[in-house]
Amino acid sequence: MEHQLADLQFDVQLLHAEAGSRVVLVQVRRSGQVIDGALGEASTAEAAEDQARQRLGERLQAPLQPASPQPPTPTPTPTPVKVVPNPQVQPKPQPERPAAPSSPPAKEIEEPTADPEDWSSELARLDLQLQRLDWNREQEAVYLERVFGHPNRNRLTNYGDLLAYLQALEGFADGSDPASAPPPLRRRELLSQCDELLGQLNWDPGQGRAFLEQHFALASRQLLSDTQLLQFNMLLESEWLAGN
Repeated sequence: MEHQLADLQFDVQLLHAEAGSRVVLVQVRRSGQVIDGALGEASTAEAAEDQARQRLGERLQAPLQPASPQPPTPTPTPTPVKVVPNPQVQPKPQPERPAAPSSPPAKEIEEPTADPEDWSSELARLDLQLQRLDWNREQEAVYLERVFGHPNRNRLTNYGDLLAYLQALEGFADGSDPASAPPPLRRRELLSQCDELLGQLNWDPGQGRAFLEQHFALASRQLLSDTQLLQFNMLLESEWLAGN
């Protein structure tokens, strides 16, 4: 196991931070390619990272430790019982019951509409949050460079990234330091991780939808907020660990 892990690299990312809760993503790479990842949640970032690393370690070890095959238990063959009809007993005719009406097909949940063309409202809210935080352009550039890899908000060409940036700023306390403020939840990354977890569970769309309805009473993950989508991924990961 140590020999196989020698060429692996681990990336750690703080995904979410609020009072008493930190969520950390740990990804493992081989030759520059991400081969697996795990989430951890705890009161501190260090404890969340330890939890994610422990989950990831259990995943990496699972394929190397297959359970010993058990010989199949023979099924006893039932002894046939000869039924002798009694000519004196006649079955009573049962009244015909009307067929139950078929339930109407469930309406499909419509997917969200395309990204809006006018972002002026979001940009105005963004300016208000920057004023509240007392961040100037240089401080905003520090945060953007850390999180998105470039220092200018005009290069946020994806509406989902802009919305994630805005929601992150709205959750920051006054006076937050842009050099250490947590990054926003990235919906595209959460959806991609959700697809990976569903594939590892070998669930079809019906099973995934039933699990979603059980925990969130929704029929589509597109209706989840980013925080709920993160929680959904953690529930899926717990299901995978319980089955392995």
